[in-house]
Amino acid sequence: MGRARIACLVVLFSGFGYVLAPTARTASAQQTGAQPAAATRLVGSITAIAGKSLTVKPDTGAPTTVTVADNARILQTPPGVKTVAGATPIQLTALAVGDRVLALVHPAADGSAPTATILIVMTQADIAKQHQAEQEDWQRRGVGGIVKTIDAATGTLTISTNQSHVLTIHTTPKTEVRRYAPASIKFSDATLSTLDQIRPGDQLRALGDHNADDTEMQAEEIVAGSFRNIAGTVVSTNPAANTVTVTDFATKKPVTLQIDAGSEMHKLPDMMAQTLAARFKSGGPGGAQGPGGAQGARAPGAPHAQSTAAPSPGGQGSPRPGAGGGQRAMNVSQMLQRTPIIQLAGLHKGDAVMIVATQGTAGSLSVCTLLANVEPILRASSASQNLFSASWNLGGQGGASAATGGGDAEGGP
Repeated sequence: MGRARIACLVVLFSGFGYVLAPTARTASAQQTGAQPAAATRLVGSITAIAGKSLTVKPDTGAPTTVTVADNARILQTPPGVKTVAGATPIQLTALAVGDRVLALVHPAADGSAPTATILIVMTQADIAKQHQAEQEDWQRRGVGGIVKTIDAATGTLTISTNQSHVLTIHTTPKTEVRRYAPASIKFSDATLSTLDQIRPGDQLRALGDHNADDTEMQAEEIVAGSFRNIAGTVVSTNPAANTVTVTDFATKKPVTLQIDAGSEMHKLPDMMAQTLAARFKSGGPGGAQGPGGAQGARAPGAPHAQSTAAPSPGGQGSPRPGAGGGQRAMNVSQMLQRTPIIQLAGLHKGDAVMIVATQGTAGSLSVCTLLANVEPILRASSASQNLFSASWNLGGQGGASAATGGGDAEGGP
């Protein structure tokens, strides 16, 4: 999955802090004669293999080339594990470019390539299977919406999945809560957080089991963040600076936004724009609230295979459609992914757009998702609010992604 975002997944290699158990470190020291403190850990994606030489691109920093020791311990383990218990011994020849690896590396006294004495590998194929399973899980049990209330004391919050549907989300001490960074919708940039850091108006994704009438959820994972929704018309574009300036209908003021590699921009076909406006305005089947439950939303942080983001969380970026519980008539975010992509040059003065951007100061906002040709939706003001609250905005394949195994060394919700 090589695009910049899809919505966020379970952290891959999250247990690497635990994987090298003391027994493994002791075994390494016995093999090399070195003290454990002399070794360092290298985590990243394999970019080249030549005999016993591996080049690994870390999640941060420059590629590193290591020599695999003759007596190196090489283990294959599924994504997401926290120990090497149950790992399968494999040969060096089984490794492939694109695999994720954690290497226990010892520096060479003569300054030559360091030596790897332990390699723990997650194959690209296993990571892809993990991503697929997580995507399907978020499609079945995920939900997205705008936060209405938070009660950190009871571990309960409510979200609006559109103007008429409110979902109560219950958490436990085991619920993983993450928060997006102020200037990023990559799940890889999201940090562990707590409920008391969530605010009304935040956009939120949650994964868990719903009750029969889709009014309550027991959350296993939550990721939230503050983003800015903008509906307006294009004033100008600046291809050299890669920016677009829009007059925000809400403030009546111009806003300049940055278009970057994680930005996703789509143009609605005329018929789709008319249909969406009508359905959202009526609140009927296929609108933000279908007859059986909340509107589905793509979860942040879907994976990508590159070693740089997206994200999404994951990570694009990374990038996994999510949906609420119940029988949903239409998944807006999935539908939008089938619409034509528009480039900055395709935006013209006076074009109506709907944008979700990272929060920040004026002039420093970045586009997460942009929809053009939305005049019919903006004319039906309630429809535009429904579309925002249905959380289509973080559902693209661009900046909301989390890496999945190659990208940001993790996946996301």
